[in-house]
Amino acid sequence: QVQLVESGGGLVQTGGSLRLSCAASIRSFSSYAMGWFRQAPGKERELVSAIHWNGANTHYADSVKGRFTISRDNAKNTVYLQMNNLKPEDTAVYYCAADTIWRTIVTFTTMGMDGMDYWGKGTLVTVSS
Repeated sequence: QVQLVESGGGLVQTGGSLRLSCAASIRSFSSYAMGWFRQAPGKERELVSAIHWNGANTHYADSVKGRFTISRDNAKNTVYLQMNNLKPEDTAVYYCAADTIWRTIVTFTTMGMDGMDYWGKGTLVTVSS
């Protein structure tokens, strides 16, 4: 059974850093594009960052460019999100997702939630002011 398990969330002050990890029990993990998404209370889920199967291409939401860095280790079946200079508006549940089609991740809308191959259950990030 495929699982995506996020970890690394927590409470941090404004300006602080966190590193999220997503461990995937996916056969052929290196065939999947991976994405980090977030959903704040009362808001729709949004794409934060994505990484191509080979790590060559990455994508960032404008709101996190220059602060967040996505990476992956295909030998460990893990994708990471390094978050620096965190702001209160980064507070959300962060979800990891996997899909074999890059476009599915980078063109994500909430209407496409069911179209994603796999979702994790999320990890909460709270940034205090």
